[in-house]
Amino acid sequence: MNRRELREHCFKMLFGADFYPAEETKEQLEHYFQVPEEDDVTPEGKSEIIHNVALGEKNCQLLKERVEKIIALVPELDEKINQVAEGWKTKRMGKVELTILRLAVYEMKYDEDVPEKVAINEAVELAKKFGGKDAPAFINGILAKLV
Repeated sequence: MNRRELREHCFKMLFGADFYPAEETKEQLEHYFQVPEEDDVTPEGKSEIIHNVALGEKNCQLLKERVEKIIALVPELDEKINQVAEGWKTKRMGKVELTILRLAVYEMKYDEDVPEKVAINEAVELAKKFGGKDAPAFINGILAKLV
């Protein structure tokens, strides 16, 4: 499993966790790995797998630990985002964009293995895949101000 796939799973887990009370976080993270494979048909008519969590124990543990670290840092991450997001405080942001920003800021500030440029680029790619039409530019703008 490559870093992009791990990052995407991390995004999905963080996104899902945001809908539940904090005391249910661990249970929801465990539930993520029990969801079966899911596929969809692209606009071109091609079938593709959109969700598959056959990751292996090591990757599952790595993901859970990473997500738990990020969740613990949410107030700090949101503060950093709020400092640069003029007119767009985290309370007003869509959950997809906010989750992508939290993940990217975590990688930029706390993960020494991920260069800032990579964190920004990967966040923009997640925004293209999961966000709305304007999400990539919005994400890029906020993260560029952080750098």
